[in-house]
Amino acid sequence: MKKAILVATIGAMTLGVNAGDWGKAPVGKAPIEECIDLGGTIAVGYMSDYIFYGERFAESSVWGSVAYTFDGLAVPITIGAWYLNGIDPGAGAAPGLGAAYDELDLYASAKLGTFAGFDVSLVYTNYSFPENGSVSQNEFGIDITRSLGFVDLALEANYNTNPLENPGVGIEGGWYYQAGLSKTLGITDNINLVLGGGVGYSDNYFFPLGGGPSDNSGWNHWYLSASLPIQLNCRTTLTPYVGYNGGGNGWIINNNPALSSTGNLSGEDILHGGVSLSVTF
Repeated sequence: MKKAILVATIGAMTLGVNAGDWGKAPVGKAPIEECIDLGGTIAVGYMSDYIFYGERFAESSVWGSVAYTFDGLAVPITIGAWYLNGIDPGAGAAPGLGAAYDELDLYASAKLGTFAGFDVSLVYTNYSFPENGSVSQNEFGIDITRSLGFVDLALEANYNTNPLENPGVGIEGGWYYQAGLSKTLGITDNINLVLGGGVGYSDNYFFPLGGGPSDNSGWNHWYLSASLPIQLNCRTTLTPYVGYNGGGNGWIINNNPALSSTGNLSGEDILHGGVSLSVTF
């Protein structure tokens, strides 16, 4: 098969060279663009701790994702899948989800446009846990971003129809809100330093496991992060990062019996890190 392709390629090259001899317009010699972005991204990564909305659900974990953006529609639509598997569950396995933790996220987002300088997107995510068959979750969210010149602002609000920490106990749903700032600093032509920080607020999003429909609302956590995206070529980016997750007295990550009772699952005061490799196509 490879030989047939090679022969066909040589034949096509020969016709191209001789085209001028036959009185036809010569074949153009403009270089082929090798880095055209067709809308797809594939990524893999490792993280020392899987922290979801401030809560640690697993320790050492590997993950992979694929996404594709359709630009020819009324608004750009992105669909994707993200899968994580805990490779060292230990005490970091989420309560009620078995000895190990895995998660599959299927999502779709729509960029609605820019309003008063704010970029607005709607997002739907389905969370499922293939290895243990736990109840899947459905979440609807809105993401709002804007460049403020010296920093970038990111806001989000997410509603889960069945809060992740308390499936199947009759809870109507819970909200999670987050606000963050980030600053990108150019180090070289191919390397940036991205610094970020923010705070999250939970409105009955995380319930004590088995605790019933009691109120569990308040400031959730705060975070700091630093990443170093390194553009290896026009398609490939390597990104190591470090982060810190914390919370004050009475904050959700310090006041959730389902998490604090397992020790390591509490999101309080965690220094974590990881690395990812992404390729666009």
